[in-house]
Amino acid sequence: MKTLISWTIRYIPRKYLQLFSHLFLRVAAIFYRGDSVLCNVCGHRLRKFLPYGRKARENALCPHCLALERHRLMWLFLEEKTGFFKDDLKVLHVAPELCFIDRFNQLPNLEYITGDLESPLAQVKMDIHHIPFEAQSFDVVFCNHVLEHVADDIAACKEINRVLKYGGWGIIQSPVYSMEKTVEDDSITDPVERERVFGQRDHVRKYGKDYAARLRKSGLQIEEDTFVTSIPADLVKRHGLPPEEIIFVCRKGA
Repeated sequence: MKTLISWTIRYIPRKYLQLFSHLFLRVAAIFYRGDSVLCNVCGHRLRKFLPYGRKARENALCPHCLALERHRLMWLFLEEKTGFFKDDLKVLHVAPELCFIDRFNQLPNLEYITGDLESPLAQVKMDIHHIPFEAQSFDVVFCNHVLEHVADDIAACKEINRVLKYGGWGIIQSPVYSMEKTVEDDSITDPVERERVFGQRDHVRKYGKDYAARLRKSGLQIEEDTFVTSIPADLVKRHGLPPEEIIFVCRKGA
């Protein structure tokens, strides 16, 4: 299973994975029946989550809703630390994750809009460098695992800042590694070399510990929330949460 999943996400284009992978995974779910872990996004119980990643991580992917560790953590964060599930909010979700789309659409308190340049799941075709909405349009913006793919991450964050209302907030997650400084080099265009340097063929940079400081250059206020460290260890294990993931919360800056 590890080898198959690693090969699939490495070589099958993302748009096809978004359209069809859930069909295969629901069959795979039959073999993972049990009660050792609980996906807090969809409510399904399993003996364990599926492996996932180019270097497959154990206990990562829910085969029912496709939530990964970071998605289950974000859901819990939204439940416990925000008014997302009860406040009247206009939400922009950039590159929307399948595990969230239907569930957010069903929330009566949200005006929920999805946008992406390539994703067949998004309502609006848009380039994050030029978000096609007026200034101060949204109460909340989600933009997860996008900035490592785009040509100008600071320009993208300026656009997020522009469309956020005063008092608005968002979550901007990206893979962040242990080195101090972000690595980027736009002269690297070969996919194999990009994977070697940046960790993935379609990545154009590899973020270091300066991620939050870098994003602040856009004018956004960025908070580094270590919410997961406040969650009891048994619940972290039960939901298969990433034990060291920082949640990067953004707020509209000046």
